[in-house]
Amino acid sequence: MFKRGKETERAVEIEKFEKTDELSFTDRSTMDPDPKANKSVIGEQISIEGTIRGKGDLVIEGAVKGNIEVTAHRLTIGLKGQVESEIHAADVTISGNLRGNVYAKDRVAITKEAVFSGEIYAKSILVEDGAYLKAKIELVQESRKDTDSKSEFGDNLLPETGSKTPPPTDKSDNGEDPLVGAG
Repeated sequence: MFKRGKETERAVEIEKFEKTDELSFTDRSTMDPDPKANKSVIGEQISIEGTIRGKGDLVIEGAVKGNIEVTAHRLTIGLKGQVESEIHAADVTISGNLRGNVYAKDRVAITKEAVFSGEIYAKSILVEDGAYLKAKIELVQESRKDTDSKSEFGDNLLPETGSKTPPPTDKSDNGEDPLVGAG
């Protein structure tokens, strides 16, 4: 009976988006009390090439190609976001397409709608069932006390094994694979 204009429909969509949870597993304790405070949005009709630096949360629904630096804040790549970038942020949530590397001080969350290809360096990562993920992931541990990180052998440990000797290889001394029968 009543016809809504495109502007009214868009306002209703934005209002619904702001009222719903982006992720069912998002930790609300790390969010600002006012979710609209100090947040910028790159809309789906916007395309940016170059470096983006900011001192506030950033939501990307458009296309971005270049570095993104919001090191003390949250970056959200929305459902319609298309990003090719190196990202430096405190927290990153990916719901759209991202190709590049993510350096997060805290957490990276990847929703079931996301398509991600690249490297992730963060303290923690959350991946929803159904997300496409092709990544190298390095979870950074908080530094331990000096006594915890040193062993009886000193502090020259190999990071992979925690020992001074390299891990055993799958090759024998003559270069043959010991798992394959010797004929």
